Amino acid sequence: MMSGIVGTPYYVAPEVVAGREYGEKVDVWSAGVILFIMLAGIPPFYGDSAPEIFEAVLRANLRFPARVFHSVSPAAKDLLRRMLCKDESRRFSADQVLRHAWMTSGGEAGSVAQIT
Repeated sequence: MMSGIVGTPYYVAPEVVAGREYGEKVDVWSAGVILFIMLAGIPPFYGDSAPEIFEAVLRANLRFPARVFHSVSPAAKDLLRRMLCKDESRRFSADQVLRHAWMTSGGEAGSVAQIT
């Protein structure tokens, strides 16, 4: 376990922001943020300043805006929910991410959002 606040505001896990000890699942969180950005073109938690972003991360209110996620598969959204789970005890491990159906199928055909 590690402690201390380190990381870029958009990618840092809630337990890091809260000042709790943390483990490897913070990396799963960060990878989930990257996957969300790759699929949507926007970060899942945002604000106008670092403190606002940290507040959004702590709330971890994950949403899938229809205008951006209309063509993202349910499997991809399910993986994102499991990677960006606020409760680190319920958050997927790296191994679970790699075994998720969306990953093992290579991503479904309708899995990439079309940004218009």
